[in-house]
Amino acid sequence: MEHHLPANAQAGPHVGGASNTGPLIIVTILFFMWGLLTSLNDVLIPHLKSIYTLTYVQAMLVQFCFFGAYFIVSLPAGFLIRKIGYQNGVVTGLMIAAAGCALFFPASRNGYGLFLLAFFVLAAGITMLQVAANPYVTVLGDPKTASSRLTLTQAFNALGTTVAPALGGVLILSGGIPDAALLADAGQAAQRAAQAASVQGPYLALAAALLVLALLFFFARLPRISHAEEGGGAAKSSLLAHRNLVLGAIGIFLYVGGEVSIGSFMINFLGEPDIAGLAPAAAAHYVSFYWGGAMVGRFLGFAVMRYVSPGKALAFNAACSIVLILIAIFAHGQLAMWAILAVGLCNSIMFPTIFSMALHQMGKFTGQASGVLCMAIVGGALVPFAQGFLADHIGLQWSFFVPAACYTFILYFGWKYAGMYSSAPAPAHP
Repeated sequence: MEHHLPANAQAGPHVGGASNTGPLIIVTILFFMWGLLTSLNDVLIPHLKSIYTLTYVQAMLVQFCFFGAYFIVSLPAGFLIRKIGYQNGVVTGLMIAAAGCALFFPASRNGYGLFLLAFFVLAAGITMLQVAANPYVTVLGDPKTASSRLTLTQAFNALGTTVAPALGGVLILSGGIPDAALLADAGQAAQRAAQAASVQGPYLALAAALLVLALLFFFARLPRISHAEEGGGAAKSSLLAHRNLVLGAIGIFLYVGGEVSIGSFMINFLGEPDIAGLAPAAAAHYVSFYWGGAMVGRFLGFAVMRYVSPGKALAFNAACSIVLILIAIFAHGQLAMWAILAVGLCNSIMFPTIFSMALHQMGKFTGQASGVLCMAIVGGALVPFAQGFLADHIGLQWSFFVPAACYTFILYFGWKYAGMYSSAPAPAHP
């Protein structure tokens, strides 16, 4: 899941020039990596659910710990990065994320509780990465095209989320998910341990890759970013007096929650006999279509968003998401399967569009407003809980009313601010 910092951050003298291509490529690597790490959760949730015989609500503790880190770590990470600088912040974030990946080794031998701690530490590192990396995307180029450039860059984040389920299916789920009833038997402790150990190799390899990236970033020559005084633009005296910010924060909360919730239940949903009856490893490959749709949509959005009102595009995508989810709820077989997978395509432009609309004309409050929106990503921790509760009590398929309700609010937000940029002056070149 990605978030943004104030676009009024200033970089070095070559902002907007060809010399920024290299730094932008380097930062894009981070988008790919945290997309991959975040999407691997969708593979691990059904795996751990079976190993430890968890209910859906208990399995959603994975997302609670992971996305809860955004709420807890975002503001301290921003404070730390202002002290040590953005480049050192990236290095620190990579090292923390690597430590989180390394914790999966002892977690596989000590139970579900340590897994949850590992998820939190990993997410804390990713949060710091996002806080440190996003300013580069907004300043390395013409401010007029910052939104479309950010959408393009985030397409590579979506590439990571697309690759991860298929990769996890091969490395972690290739042996299938064992029968929970068998693993509940005390005599099956050895089999339980073997299933838990399947995460050791992949996550140790990820820890090593993150440490290598930390070294590369430590020695890389990146533009120096400093913050200019935030002024003008916001005539209101209170942060929360900006209704677009308040509604945008709710929108971010519900969007991230809905997107993460669908991904978290996807493998179990595709495994339902009346949907697709897929084995976990096969279902994991199809999850890549969900995240791959977001990647394709972001590349398309990079071009379309230059000509179409952001609010109208947001409302249209949200409406399509609602229709597709309702089809998945009431239909069966291939129709239900492809309907829920297609929601990924509709998700594509939502995050950057909601974020930029929420920050519109915030002026001196931009920094504080960004902090509020970053903390709203905690929706990814809480909304899956709500769906898990319904899945345990009324069935998995009916539980998808929860993300459908999330997209209903996003439809309202997009429609309400459909003309937001129509009278706004074009931003000046740096």
